Amino acid sequence: MSRSQNLEAILWVTAGTAVFSLIFASGKFAGDAASTLQILFLRYIGGFATLLAAVAATGGRLSQFRSARPASHFLRALVGAYGGVALIHASANMPIVDATAIGLLYVIFMVGLGVWFLGERITAQHCAGIVLCTAGAAVVMGSRGAFRSFDIAYLWPAAIAFGGAILLALEGILIKTLSRSDQPLTVLLHVNFFGILLLAVPALLSWRSTDLADNLPLLLLGPVGITAQYFIIRGYRMADVSVLGPVDYTWLIFAGLIGLAFFQEVPTMGSVIGSAVIAAGGVVLALLKPAKAA
Repeated sequence: MSRSQNLEAILWVTAGTAVFSLIFASGKFAGDAASTLQILFLRYIGGFATLLAAVAATGGRLSQFRSARPASHFLRALVGAYGGVALIHASANMPIVDATAIGLLYVIFMVGLGVWFLGERITAQHCAGIVLCTAGAAVVMGSRGAFRSFDIAYLWPAAIAFGGAILLALEGILIKTLSRSDQPLTVLLHVNFFGILLLAVPALLSWRSTDLADNLPLLLLGPVGITAQYFIIRGYRMADVSVLGPVDYTWLIFAGLIGLAFFQEVPTMGSVIGSAVIAAGGVVLALLKPAKAA
């Protein structure tokens, strides 16, 4: 194993984060035509249909992709889906920039869980990369006005956002452990199937438009989501979560680029500087020597 393996893993996860950024922005693209739960539910349906088509095209059978750990896949889908719902709820009930800042704590939690549960080792260079990525994210969020005001009414949604961050950190650990035992297609089939089951009722209760023109693009998010998930699973098969977790901060960079390209949201100087610091942290992590090679 060499340093190039960490680099390749980081590139896979960065690519997945870039694609997922389009899904994160889907609520803004959809406007009032669809609720968040409706968007997520239709994305899971589109993703599962895409996977079924892939299995059929290869002449395979679903039984080939049955996992020996279905409970772990269900738990991964549960914490991932409702971790996202928690952050969405918090964003709707407090300043979105503050909710995002709290939600991004999941990266720190995931690094800690990687050390605690998976026995990953943290070196000085490792810490430097994590600190750079975290500092860059803090600069970006600060430039957007995070935590400049306080209201006692924000305490409950802030607590929900904090809980959501913990759930997303647990999802990251489960992705890592499941990617070790199951092939990417097996992981993807299980999470999309369980995601449909978990979100069906909440989505139907919050459903808005039934117009095909409003819902078809959301179904097409399925293949996009499958692509992003595949990239991330590939990355997590190759490197430690403590290396890859901080890479998720690149979401702030891609979100800024989407805002500029589609919504004429000009990034602040703080966003540009913070993004550069995140990129520098990513370079430091990419140059780490994999632990097994130490």
